[in-house]
Order: sequence, then C-alpha cells, then structure tokens
Amino acid sequence: MEKVKISPFQMFSLIILFELGSAVVVAVGVNAKQDAWISILIGMLGGMVLFCIYHYLFRQYPDLPLTGYIPKVFGKIIGYPVAVLYILYFIYIASRVLRDLGSLLVISTLTQTPLLVINLLVILIIAYANYLGIEPLARAGEIFFFFFIFFLISSNFFIFASGLVKPENLLPILEGGWKPVLKTAFPLTFTFPFGEVIVFTMLMPYLNRPDSNLKTGLFSILVCGFILSYISAIDIAVLGPQMVQTSIFPLLETVSKVTIGDFLQRLDALVISILVIGCFVKISIFTYAAVIGTANLFKKRKHPALVSVICLLTLAASHFNAENIQEHMYIGLKIVPVYLHLPLQTGLPLLLFIVVLFRKKRKT
Repeated sequence: MEKVKISPFQMFSLIILFELGSAVVVAVGVNAKQDAWISILIGMLGGMVLFCIYHYLFRQYPDLPLTGYIPKVFGKIIGYPVAVLYILYFIYIASRVLRDLGSLLVISTLTQTPLLVINLLVILIIAYANYLGIEPLARAGEIFFFFFIFFLISSNFFIFASGLVKPENLLPILEGGWKPVLKTAFPLTFTFPFGEVIVFTMLMPYLNRPDSNLKTGLFSILVCGFILSYISAIDIAVLGPQMVQTSIFPLLETVSKVTIGDFLQRLDALVISILVIGCFVKISIFTYAAVIGTANLFKKRKHPALVSVICLLTLAASHFNAENIQEHMYIGLKIVPVYLHLPLQTGLPLLLFIVVLFRKKRKT
C-alpha cells in the first residue's frame, strides 16, 4: 500500500461527494412516491449501522484494506476468491456510474457525441487520478466539496425563487402506510447509495487519525442522508410524484423549469456540474479501490499498467452492461440491489463480523 495519509476532513469530503455522486440527480426511493424522502432517511439509518460493522472490522485489521483481511478471516482457499469478487464488484459499480455520467451528458448537452467517446474521455481523466494516488485525489476532494455544495445551494435558491415549489405534492404523507416506504428503503435506498460506502473499507488504512474513522463516517452518512432526502422532497414538490417516477434525471428536469424574469433560465449547467463532480469522485474511488485491492492481493506494487487495465475494464463494462438507458436503469434499480449490493454490502461483511467476533470470544 502507498505510504500516504489523508485527514478526517478529506475523508468526510470524499464520502459526501461519493455518496451523493449520481444519487443526487437520479431517482432514489421513487417507489415510495411522495414518501420517497422518508425512505431515504430510513435507508440512511441502515447505512449507519453498516458503517459501524465496517469500522469494527477495520479496528481489528487497521493496516489492511477489505481485500487484505478477507483471506485472514476466511482462509486463503475461500478468502482469495471472495476478495477477487469484491474487486470485480468495484469495477462493475464504477462502470455503472460512468454510464450514468455519460448518459446524462448525452441527453442534456452533448447530444451528437457518441456515448463511448464521452466515457473514454472521462476514464482517461480517472486513470490519471488513479495514477497520482489517493492523496492528490483527497486534496482535490476538499476543493470539489465546496464547489459541489455551492452548486447545490444555488440550484435550491433558483428553484424557490422561481416559485416552482408546491408543498401539496408531498401530501398525503404515508398515504399507503409504512409498507411501501419500508419496501423501498430495504433494499433500494439502503444499498444505493448508503451501502456503497463499503468501498471506503479500502481507504480506511490511509487515515492519519484512525480513531476518528467512526465519527467521520457516521457524520458523513448523516449529512448525505438529509441532503438526499431534501432534494427528493424538492423534486416531488416541483414535479409531482408521478413525473418523478417516470423521469430518468428528476433534478435535471426540476432545474430546467427554472425561469426568473426573461433572462435567467435553463440552468441545467448547475445540475451537470454537480453530477460531473460527484461521479468523477465516485468512479475514481471505486477504480482506485480495485487497483489497490488487486495490488494487495497479488503482492504487487501499484503500477501504471495495472491502473490502465482496471480503467479499461471499467470502460468496457460501461459500454456493454446495457443496450440503452432504460435497461441500464432497470438493472441498477431492480437487479443490482438484490443480487449484488445486499450480499456484498451486508451479507459477507456480517459473516466477517460474526467470524471475527467468535474468534475473539474463543480466545478470551
């Protein structure tokens, strides 16, 4: 592993940008209709519990990433294939986020540019970020964090200034009871985006103050949860629950309705800036986790060739994982949460937690 360290605020900035990432503009929790904002808050609580488990495992192996201590817990025969599975998982989710970013740019601004060309240009920048390492990425995250928050606040201000918000669209609260809210929270909002924080188990050994890991992680998830819940409520208040359900990028559609006087309108660039910043950080962290996981597993140093291979795999997967945006969204919201996220974000970490706990009790 690289001999570098990142500060708690840098970790906080990266988690905020990572968690919001594509989630801030795609439809999250829309199956709960006007109660989507509630399902996000419930999913956030589940994500905080998960992070406590990740932190406990980190404290047992403070110098190792997730793929480093899995073989120590499960043994080499089982542990190595499971670690490889996590590396492939990181690559695949990175490819999905890359597809999200490319699709938004094609739909909103670069309508005549092939998706593959856009994704290729993005992955080249991602590869350069991976080559530089986590420390420059963390410093960039600090800067991006303030731009990201500025763009969010600006978008919010213009939406209210345009008089688009209709609070009655959020009523009645819990019209269908708690069942649809809980079904949406688990597994959907619980796994996306909150469960995806499992990738930070690969970065925890880089913290210069390991004792601050739990507080930093929980506070980051809490902030992300409230921001996402608020954005979801604004989207519903402006567009209505039915339109949000059918929209691919509801925040983009919300901001596109902003008109102030005859001179301030079509503020799509704000949303695009938000997505580009968030997705850049998210893809970079997922691919970086795959790079250091591969290097750690096979006892190799991080090398430009390894970075190139991981990024090329990410690009290829983003191109072939779905034929169109509708299929891409269906897979991401219906299949991935159940068959990928739940086992890898919750099932295996819980099993790791139980095995480690059992071994500690047996020694005492």
